[in-house]
Amino acid sequence: MCCTKGLTLKAEILDESAIARAVTRISFEILERNKGTEGLCLIGLFSRGAVLAKRIAAKIADVEGSDVPVGLLDITPFRDDKPRTEVCDNSEIDFDIAGRRVVIVDDVIFTGRTARAAIDGLMSRGRPELIQLAALIDRGHRELPIRADYIGKNLPTSREEKVKVMVAELDGCDKVVIYG
Repeated sequence: MCCTKGLTLKAEILDESAIARAVTRISFEILERNKGTEGLCLIGLFSRGAVLAKRIAAKIADVEGSDVPVGLLDITPFRDDKPRTEVCDNSEIDFDIAGRRVVIVDDVIFTGRTARAAIDGLMSRGRPELIQLAALIDRGHRELPIRADYIGKNLPTSREEKVKVMVAELDGCDKVVIYG
């Protein structure tokens, strides 16, 4: 659970079926913009972005009949708020990203710093043809000039509010809630 101490549940933003619809929509948008799966791969950010990337890949496989490689990226070594010597990289990317169209998948885009760290992490592994970003929730408040290419839901929030994405694989249920 996220840091919700002292915060109260304000609302459930997405339920299980709404998350499934958002994943389906994002999957179709990825296929449409990239004209299929040739040269495409998904990189999910630990931990909920990784779950969502696997779901998107499964939906794409259902639609296209072909598998899209999925890698899991640990951005911890690339964060700008911790010394890089203190952490190890637990990423699981067993394919070459050089020359590929990479879609980074995350649960929430907020300041843009996680996406920047993810780009640094990818570039340390090779030079993709292009990098796109998919996020289930876009809550605004950017600190960097980064935007998601694929968004499940735009959710205007205050900086004090907390958005929590829950997935069955890690949390026992699928839903997005907001605390304030």
